[in-house]
Amino acid sequence: MYEPKLEKEIRCPLEYGLNIFGGKWKSRIICVLAEKKVLRYNTLKKEMTDITDAVLAATLKDLLSNDIIQRKQYNEIPPRVEYSLAEKGESVVPILQHICEWSGAYHKVDNEKALMQCQKCDYHQVI
Repeated sequence: MYEPKLEKEIRCPLEYGLNIFGGKWKSRIICVLAEKKVLRYNTLKKEMTDITDAVLAATLKDLLSNDIIQRKQYNEIPPRVEYSLAEKGESVVPILQHICEWSGAYHKVDNEKALMQCQKCDYHQVI
């Protein structure tokens, strides 16, 4: 996996926040887990539709390292692992909802093409 040569220096709280939940997949994973509460890896992958295993695994690892999600492993055969939002992850959901509300005012999406979790979002009621 790619390792940057230098640590990324974050000089602003906004940079920290965007680093934590920015990008294509992190906010989607947070929103799916906010709606579904607890998901196993394969179910989460199906909810994300077009994400690769490598990207999902790396994104989950990053969210875990930042205490946004939690991973619970059960000592069973076959092994079972579940993902859910940690307290820090729960605290970012209202922020993402506000971003969604703002985005809904300026970006119109064909509801049939919208992600399943986005179809259930009520941002359009605020406008």
